[in-house]
Amino acid sequence: MPTPTKGARLGGSPAHEKLILANLATELFRHGKIKTTETKAKRLRPLAEQLITKAKRGDLHARRLVLATVKDKDVVYALFEQIAPRYTSRPGGYTRITKTGPRKGDAAPMAIIELVEEATVAATAPAAAAARKATAQQDKVEALAPEETVPAAVADDQDAEGAKPEGDDTKA
Repeated sequence: MPTPTKGARLGGSPAHEKLILANLATELFRHGKIKTTETKAKRLRPLAEQLITKAKRGDLHARRLVLATVKDKDVVYALFEQIAPRYTSRPGGYTRITKTGPRKGDAAPMAIIELVEEATVAATAPAAAAARKATAQQDKVEALAPEETVPAAVADDQDAEGAKPEGDDTKA
């Protein structure tokens, strides 16, 4: 039997805490993100990540283990067919907790727990690498080019402006 968690439980009894976390996990997989208290979000994260890891296995035994926690078959289907394939190359860290302000009624600290989108991370990484490469190439070009103190076009403009006296805006 696993060691019970230290401190107060969510909802009172261990059975009620298990139901609360199962319902939160179901809603997280159904909607992609949920707003809850920081404590519940911190307790939900390990459970949700374990369920996604089981879903990545994709076999019948893993499906039955997930169904023991998440009772909604549509959510389990979405977890195995849509959510888990997004994280095949990711070894963990499928969720993100973002702290928000206190709740209006009782000032409980609130947080948003959401599934990390693998597509956005994969799309921005090559763009950032390309930008770094372009910047490095630009620096090389600037280092190889001979430096001029004043470009010729700017020097011609300064000579033309210098010939005209200041304050003499009379129209001819």
